[in-house]
Amino acid sequence: MPPGAEPPPHLPARVGRIGIVARWKPVHLGHAAVLEALVDRAGEALIGVGSTNRYDLRNPFSPEESEEMVRLVLGDRRGYRLLRVPDLGHGPRWRSMIEALFGPLDLFVTGNAYVGNLLGGAYRIAHPLWLIPPERRIALDATRVRLEMARGDGWRGLVPPAVARYLDGAGLVERFRREFGEGTLEGRAPGPGG
Repeated sequence: MPPGAEPPPHLPARVGRIGIVARWKPVHLGHAAVLEALVDRAGEALIGVGSTNRYDLRNPFSPEESEEMVRLVLGDRRGYRLLRVPDLGHGPRWRSMIEALFGPLDLFVTGNAYVGNLLGGAYRIAHPLWLIPPERRIALDATRVRLEMARGDGWRGLVPPAVARYLDGAGLVERFRREFGEGTLEGRAPGPGG
């Protein structure tokens, strides 16, 4: 979907239950806009932390660390639950797991066309941009943030301040650079499912 595309007119302003799965590694400013929009728009937001069974170049933070970053972004907001979603590969098995974990939803949010097609028979699909006011949309991905982390300090302006403080204070940036910095800078392809 083009960055300026508007939601279809039939998209409700408020929904009962909404779900999403992302890796959140790390939570960046674009993620923050999506997370806030999800929680503000739903009676209950189910936020899946994906690839919880992976620790590799694309998944350099633990499920607990990713969950903490989501909590820091959402602050005092209520009405959300975090769900751990292991990486089983995207296919019928993954779809069945999502349906079992999330149950009935009014909307499932994804920017991934394959995931949208896979889950479209079970859920009404919405693109994340449809939920975010145009002035809050940020074109950013976690791969870029990780690359900036590996290079030095340019990553701090790409994540919410609370996330930057957490990553620095917990020593996670140093650990990332030590374990995955070189591979990130070299653009190494991750292993299977990562």
